[in-house]
Amino acid sequence: MEQYVLRSRYLQRIKPFVDKPVIKTLIGLRRSGKSTLLQMIRQELLQSVPDTRIFFLNFESRAGMDITDVQQFIEMVHSFGSKAKGKIYLLLDEIQLLPGWEQAVNSFRVDLDCDIYITGSNAELLSGKLSTLLAGRYVEFQVYPLTFSEFCLMHEKEEYTVDQLFEFYVTMGGMPFLRHLNFSRDESLKYLDDVFNTIVVKDVVQAGNIRDVDFFTRLIRFMLENIGETFSARSISNYLKSEQRRIAVDTVLNYLHFAENAFLLERLPRYDLIGKKLLTVDEKFYVADHGFREAAGFSNTAHIERVLENIVAIELLSRGYELKVGRIDKREVDFLVEKGSTRLYIQVAYLLADADTIDREFSPLHDIPDNLPKLVLSLDTFDRGHDGIRHMNLKEFLMLPELSFLN
Repeated sequence: MEQYVLRSRYLQRIKPFVDKPVIKTLIGLRRSGKSTLLQMIRQELLQSVPDTRIFFLNFESRAGMDITDVQQFIEMVHSFGSKAKGKIYLLLDEIQLLPGWEQAVNSFRVDLDCDIYITGSNAELLSGKLSTLLAGRYVEFQVYPLTFSEFCLMHEKEEYTVDQLFEFYVTMGGMPFLRHLNFSRDESLKYLDDVFNTIVVKDVVQAGNIRDVDFFTRLIRFMLENIGETFSARSISNYLKSEQRRIAVDTVLNYLHFAENAFLLERLPRYDLIGKKLLTVDEKFYVADHGFREAAGFSNTAHIERVLENIVAIELLSRGYELKVGRIDKREVDFLVEKGSTRLYIQVAYLLADADTIDREFSPLHDIPDNLPKLVLSLDTFDRGHDGIRHMNLKEFLMLPELSFLN
């Protein structure tokens, strides 16, 4: 197996569920590293389990594609289990490609002494039949493209500075395959464009049975260009008018839902920090990998503030935090961050270049009527924190192992 970056944050979350009677499901954007993570789980298992008890099958491989009938697959696994001595471990990659796989997985759970791990590239992997069959018997782990710290680990043996790596990361994002392209801009953009088109066609258009592919593509480009901007029925309407298209707002919202199901977009709700309630309008969307923006022709460096906000959003989501966009009066707090006992507010800026910028980023945090930790992130190297609000260099923040120290 080729060299890979150990994705320890996911392995640590999965570890407590090993050998427990729940199906472990790894979901996430196509080509974000789910298959490699499944291989990592296999390597972890091999430390205490013989290979003869581990059944690994990628349904995108030739062996997987040769299985065209679910009964054939069931018999294959039962045959493997009959020869193994002890509990078997089923690692099934992109299993949704096999029609009827839900019944097969449920039968394994019932009939065999086994521990099951599956991956898929659609949020509805466990909807419908299997969700009913397995209520309370599965756990999900969403896998994201490489974070900046993982990106640095990937290139730690190469002679690049952190600043050089960050510049490339901001431009091209964290899709794992980019490591093979030696920082070539043209080849990286070609790869990202191909992956993006595959996601659009296979994971969104076909899965959602979208008929107006041209408009859907235009809509997604609009979302890529405007990541981190508030998105409402009015902005949809204005966009439709600019495109001279007559499409119902509900249709647009359904299209966006399909993009979310393919893990291309992440939707964050807005939260009234005074009234302590979720708002039903003006949500925000972020793209799972900001490199797709560059591949679509939108310069990440020209829109650096949006991209940095996107990077922080995906970083926090990959750490397992729940995010909301805060509103206080008519001002905005980029993120209300929550997980367990950890709760804090985060603002993201490019540079705190002048008094107006400092006031814009710090004043909403000053006015929040609670004592939760408050943090401003920017690329400044000098500490601008004051009045109990912390300030940190954004690159240093991305390299932190945990955020618990902020409590």
